Amino acid sequence: MSQPEMSQPEMSQPAAPPAARSPLPAAFASVMGWAFDLFDLFLLLYVAGPVGSVIFPAESETLSLALVFASFAVSIVMRPSGAAFFGELADRIGRKKIMVTVLAGVGLSTAALGLVPSHDAIGLAAPVIFIAIRIVQGLFVGGVTATTHTLGTESVPARYRGLMSGLVGGGGAGLGAAMASIAFIVITQLFPGDSFYGWGWRVMFFTGLLGAALSLFVLRKVEESPMWLEAQAEAKRSGVAAPTEKMRFKDLFTGRYRAITFLNIAVAAGAGAQYYLTSGFMPTFLGSVIGMPAGPRGWVLLGASLAVVVAAGLAGELSERLGRRRTMLLIGSANVVALPLIVLGLASADASATGRVLLLTVLLAFFANAAYAPVMIFLNERYPTAIRSRGTAISWNTGFMLGGLLPTFVTLLSPDVSDIPGRLTLFIIGSVVVFLVAVAASPETRGALERPAPADADPPTPAVPTDSPAPRG
Repeated sequence: MSQPEMSQPEMSQPAAPPAARSPLPAAFASVMGWAFDLFDLFLLLYVAGPVGSVIFPAESETLSLALVFASFAVSIVMRPSGAAFFGELADRIGRKKIMVTVLAGVGLSTAALGLVPSHDAIGLAAPVIFIAIRIVQGLFVGGVTATTHTLGTESVPARYRGLMSGLVGGGGAGLGAAMASIAFIVITQLFPGDSFYGWGWRVMFFTGLLGAALSLFVLRKVEESPMWLEAQAEAKRSGVAAPTEKMRFKDLFTGRYRAITFLNIAVAAGAGAQYYLTSGFMPTFLGSVIGMPAGPRGWVLLGASLAVVVAAGLAGELSERLGRRRTMLLIGSANVVALPLIVLGLASADASATGRVLLLTVLLAFFANAAYAPVMIFLNERYPTAIRSRGTAISWNTGFMLGGLLPTFVTLLSPDVSDIPGRLTLFIIGSVVVFLVAVAASPETRGALERPAPADADPPTPAVPTDSPAPRG
């Protein structure tokens, strides 16, 4: 396919905004910020059993687990609100300042979960306090996703934006899960057996303070997004209001951005569901369904988490070569068959067959997480700089909120633990189908970040055709 003629002035493309003078600190902070964000969320999945018995005791094991997942879902539900609030601040006053605030907030609220008294000590106040803290945590987590993805992808050279998307979204998640696995392995050694139900699970939450320490690194070492700075400088040069002042929150759901936002949410929901029904559900699946002991389970989950980093990086880079849309369709088509088969294979595995369980869990994590690796840059490329933090964060968090609710429904619709694999398989198939339909209905976006639309213009249409070589500049 040949490129269209560009001789007429109105057809020329503006020069790409420069990358940050030192993009590595921004890239590192974005990946690690996402990692600690997911690390703090994953901790609850690793201690679902103790939290269920100590904070949410119930007559049946599945009901107790469902209550724990409901508290997990509460935090997920609050993420779009946090994305809207902190995303608007990031668009108005800068990505870096808000990243410092939200990273500190997530770490402190996570540590506070370890201080909640037991149900035996204070009765119903225990789950109420626990859920209240989860609500606060969810607001800050929404803010993390409003800053890390924009700061990272806007700071690196254009050639590496696909890779950056995979490393932040998928690689950060994999690192977060790996760190949670390491914390789980270490703390179960320090608090073996019943002692883990006493203080061990609380210490797991205290490790969230490590994420708060990352905010100091961002404050001292990370530069502001060059794209955001350029947009502000251009507004000053032209003598008009800053572009963020022209964009309102409701613009995401009305007029020309309405269709884009709702379609983006569908893409993120299908991707998020694949994650939460596989990697997100695996700590509980391996423990409650297969019955794998804590020690081997921690090592299996660590191996799966490392596979996520590889999968996300490869898929993100692949999207720079094949295009975002084609890459997501390719991986989604494989997942509609592969993921259900792997889940059923895991369900039939013996808890003592550590090698087989490890292999299947690694494959499950690899394929499921590769699906959403290009989603972050795809969402970024759908919005101009003036509204990018809000648009991407709200689309991502709303979609992942919907996906994050599904494990709760899987457990609620399973009368017994043995019913979980069948229900889980059906939910996975439905989620992948939603993902494929939404991606198929979306345009190719690769290269659109180079041509952000002004606040009073229609959204940009990428000039890079889907079958052309990836931009290298």
